[in-house]
Amino acid sequence: MARKSTATADSDQIKDQVFSELQALIEESEKLLDDSASLVGEEADTLRAQLGLKLRQARQATSRLGQKAQPVVDATQEYIGGHPWQTVAISAGFGLVVGLLLGRRQ
Repeated sequence: MARKSTATADSDQIKDQVFSELQALIEESEKLLDDSASLVGEEADTLRAQLGLKLRQARQATSRLGQKAQPVVDATQEYIGGHPWQTVAISAGFGLVVGLLLGRRQ
């Protein structure tokens, strides 16, 4: 059980990191795009270079986070491979609950 809790905590931490880094990238990109509306020539080239740098940093960050997430993915695959019937039962139960909830909405 401790392994499952650790994997869940790691997964949540990775999701939070990804979300915060993507949010920061979006905010910086929007700011750069707003600034670029009136720029031409050398100023525009500088802005493009800054935007390219930010995108490279985002790619590197997602690569690092992907490497951090790999143990969580491996643990999940190991659990699913070791407990196939439990996985099928949980999936079926989840599908049933979603189906009931969607059926009640309509």
